[in-house]
Amino acid sequence: MTERPNPPSAPARRTPGLAARLRDDRGSATAEYAVVILAAVAFAGVLVAVMRSGEVQAILTELVRGALSL
Repeated sequence: MTERPNPPSAPARRTPGLAARLRDDRGSATAEYAVVILAAVAFAGVLVAVMRSGEVQAILTELVRGALSL
Protein backbone atom coordinates (compact mmCIF):
# COMPACT_ATOMS: atom_id res chain seq x y z
CA MET A 1 0.00 0.00 0.00
CA THR A 2 1.35 3.40 -0.90
CA GLU A 3 1.31 6.24 1.50
CA ARG A 4 -0.51 9.35 0.50
CA PRO A 5 1.29 12.59 1.17
CA ASN A 6 -0.15 14.79 3.84
CA PRO A 7 -2.15 17.67 2.42
CA PRO A 8 -0.59 21.04 2.86
CA SER A 9 -1.61 22.64 6.11
CA ALA A 10 -4.24 25.30 5.84
CA PRO A 11 -2.91 28.82 6.18
CA ALA A 12 -3.47 30.41 9.55
CA ARG A 13 -6.71 32.35 9.68
CA ARG A 14 -6.02 36.01 9.89
CA THR A 15 -9.62 37.15 10.26
CA PRO A 16 -11.91 35.82 12.97
CA GLY A 17 -15.10 34.04 12.08
CA LEU A 18 -18.48 35.74 11.95
CA ALA A 19 -19.38 34.80 15.52
CA ALA A 20 -16.11 36.21 16.85
CA ARG A 21 -16.59 39.41 14.85
CA LEU A 22 -20.09 39.84 16.26
CA ARG A 23 -18.78 39.46 19.83
CA ASP A 24 -15.96 41.93 19.22
CA ASP A 25 -16.99 45.34 20.52
CA ARG A 26 -14.00 47.34 19.36
CA GLY A 27 -15.21 50.57 17.78
CA SER A 28 -18.61 50.46 19.46
CA ALA A 29 -17.81 53.50 21.59
CA THR A 30 -16.89 55.42 18.46
CA ALA A 31 -20.18 54.44 16.83
CA GLU A 32 -22.08 55.48 19.94
CA TYR A 33 -20.34 58.86 19.94
CA ALA A 34 -21.22 59.30 16.27
CA VAL A 35 -24.90 58.62 16.96
CA VAL A 36 -24.91 61.05 19.89
CA ILE A 37 -23.23 63.73 17.79
CA LEU A 38 -25.76 63.27 14.98
CA ALA A 39 -28.60 63.56 17.49
CA ALA A 40 -27.07 66.72 18.96
CA VAL A 41 -26.69 68.28 15.51
CA ALA A 42 -30.29 67.43 14.66
CA PHE A 43 -31.47 68.95 17.95
CA ALA A 44 -29.39 72.07 17.29
CA GLY A 45 -30.99 72.38 13.84
CA VAL A 46 -34.47 72.19 15.33
CA LEU A 47 -33.50 74.69 18.02
CA VAL A 48 -32.17 77.15 15.42
CA ALA A 49 -35.38 76.82 13.40
CA VAL A 50 -37.48 77.50 16.51
CA MET A 51 -35.31 80.43 17.61
CA ARG A 52 -35.65 82.09 14.20
CA SER A 53 -39.42 82.18 14.38
CA GLY A 54 -40.88 85.63 15.06
CA GLU A 55 -42.99 84.53 18.01
CA VAL A 56 -40.05 83.06 19.91
CA GLN A 57 -37.89 86.10 19.16
CA ALA A 58 -40.62 88.39 20.53
CA ILE A 59 -40.96 86.29 23.70
CA LEU A 60 -37.20 86.27 24.26
CA THR A 61 -36.93 90.00 23.60
CA GLU A 62 -39.62 90.74 26.18
CA LEU A 63 -37.95 88.35 28.64
CA VAL A 64 -34.59 90.09 28.28
CA ARG A 65 -36.17 93.57 28.52
CA GLY A 66 -38.01 92.54 31.67
CA ALA A 67 -34.83 91.13 33.20
CA LEU A 68 -32.80 94.26 32.37
CA SER A 69 -35.45 96.64 33.71
CA LEU A 70 -35.19 95.18 37.22
